Amino acid sequence: MIELKNVSKWYGKFRALADCSVSVSAGEVVVFCGPSGSGKSTLIKLINGLEDFQEGDILYKGQSIRSGAIRLPDLRRRIGMVFQHFELFPHLSVLRNLTIAQEKVLGRPPAEAEKKALALLERVGLSAHAGKYPSQLSGGQQQRVAIARSLCMDPEVMLFDEPTSALDPEMINEVLAVMVELAQEGMTMLCVTHEMGFARKVADKIVFMDAGAIVETDAAEDFFRSPKSERARDFLAKILH
Repeated sequence: MIELKNVSKWYGKFRALADCSVSVSAGEVVVFCGPSGSGKSTLIKLINGLEDFQEGDILYKGQSIRSGAIRLPDLRRRIGMVFQHFELFPHLSVLRNLTIAQEKVLGRPPAEAEKKALALLERVGLSAHAGKYPSQLSGGQQQRVAIARSLCMDPEVMLFDEPTSALDPEMINEVLAVMVELAQEGMTMLCVTHEMGFARKVADKIVFMDAGAIVETDAAEDFFRSPKSERARDFLAKILH
């Protein structure tokens, strides 16, 4: 479904990504892990065009993103993204946060958009909060609203950029529970996370990054049992401890 081919990116003279290649099949859950600053978030932002890149290519269902074979608005309709800091519209109610893109982008009638939004709010356990504003919700609730908002667009792929890193420890599990459910239902997911328990539970594949490069890619079970690189072994020893 998604293929990155020797992708490199620079910020000025700083090389943020170096010859990154990875493929993601439909229904696969891929977790990107590694130390802070290793390029994980930058990499997944390239996939729906939030960042550009200078070398290599990214294919979505065989269509090149870089060449313009698939238009960015079309790409973003198919690939949902959940950010670290929620990014909800603060001046809109929870319900309106979920309906506005359905109406403006997908052209859904308001009644249909509201029905879809309410069903997804119920799914993430927040139907009683539809009339509230983001500032009236906890961080964990806001992140679940953000997940529901992405799902309203019927995405084929979901990108998660450290969705629990801005949350208090007590709120992390309520967000991870929604993500686990999506994974178990067969959603194609690319997740940047430090939650190794979550990765162990749902990931099909682990991509370990360091200093802008993909150090190793392996099946999750193999990665946690016996990482191939010394850098990954060192990382796991610290984070699992």
